[in-house]
Amino acid sequence: MAKEGADMTEETEYMIDKNVKKEIDNVETSGNAKEMRAVILSGFGGLNKLRVTKKAMPEPQDGEVKIRVKTCGLNFLDLMVRQGTIDNPPKPPLVPGFECSGIVESVGENTKGFEIGDRVMAFVNYDAWAEVVCAPVDFVYKMPDEMTFAEAAAFSLNFVAAYMMLFEVANLREGMSVLVHSAGGGVGQAVAQLCSTVPNVTVFGIASCFKHAAIRDSVAHLFDRNVDYIQEVKKISPEGVDIVLDCLCGENTGKGLSLLKPLGTYILYGGDDMYSFTSHSQVEKVNPIKLYEENKVIAGFSLLNLLFKQGRCGLVKSVMDKLLCLYEEKKIKPVVDSLWALEEVKEAMQRIHDRGNIGKLILDVEKSPTPLMASDSTETSEAGEEEEEPEGDNDSKERMPFIH
Repeated sequence: MAKEGADMTEETEYMIDKNVKKEIDNVETSGNAKEMRAVILSGFGGLNKLRVTKKAMPEPQDGEVKIRVKTCGLNFLDLMVRQGTIDNPPKPPLVPGFECSGIVESVGENTKGFEIGDRVMAFVNYDAWAEVVCAPVDFVYKMPDEMTFAEAAAFSLNFVAAYMMLFEVANLREGMSVLVHSAGGGVGQAVAQLCSTVPNVTVFGIASCFKHAAIRDSVAHLFDRNVDYIQEVKKISPEGVDIVLDCLCGENTGKGLSLLKPLGTYILYGGDDMYSFTSHSQVEKVNPIKLYEENKVIAGFSLLNLLFKQGRCGLVKSVMDKLLCLYEEKKIKPVVDSLWALEEVKEAMQRIHDRGNIGKLILDVEKSPTPLMASDSTETSEAGEEEEEPEGDNDSKERMPFIH
């Protein structure tokens, strides 16, 4: 009996030791798994408000997928978020970013259509610039096998916005003409490519002079953004154009409307994305009676509002399906300007602020930063007490990323 009791004691101690070790292992594993790197905006303002830090990792809720992020898109909208100049911005601290691509790591309850290991791209209502994102399945799309993660992050916002403005709002058809501002940006390049899928569409592009050589093949006629492009366009097309896509927040509304043909459509969206950020005093007033007399249409477009506020994810899904078919037919292809590490987000924002990009800037979660960039981006205090970093000409200290 004593021997049996001793044996039981030893067995019990062995089980306790084993369970304790298991608990410690679980704590260590779960501790590692529950944290992730993310870009945090600690307050509205300049570049010094951004830092990379560890934060709690989200877990998928009902109808959501958990995505191990590979790449994130950087848009002009993200600069406006950082500055706090959009309508009703969320209260910081927050994780910026509205689009990402990656691999499904787990799925929530009642989640259908996705499996662990699927390569996906997603829209998110903030929180994209992190190692892990959870998103409802309505905003997640499977990537084609041949699409890279960088291309996926450059695809969703830009091409869906371009397609919907051209075909859903303006009803682009054969033989029409389109004028697009910021032709060298992500949306501008998507517009040019989509126009090429329709016969005999003429594209007029407005862009900074130094971008002309790189984008000349994508548009029929290029003009410098600092010259009087109205007269130049009318020399080529005296009647004007059928569609104007204006991401300059309404500063040149009158000029754009003067270029429209009867039954033409003028679409106001936002710098490289879908919001308008200028104050009302900066936007030229439009006389509705004049629109009636001249048979012209003026419209606004915000993809993120359409998705997250107006519940039109079904329409966006149908557009995404059409776009992915065009991609697989090799009729369109995202233009990636450059890849940046999370720790290089300040330099990436500076590049887009300076309009130095041709195509899309991508945050690559797995990319290693240079030591100088890592130091610059991670040593920011939450209070933002250090000297503000300039957003003007940055040629003297620019550090180039991997150019795709």
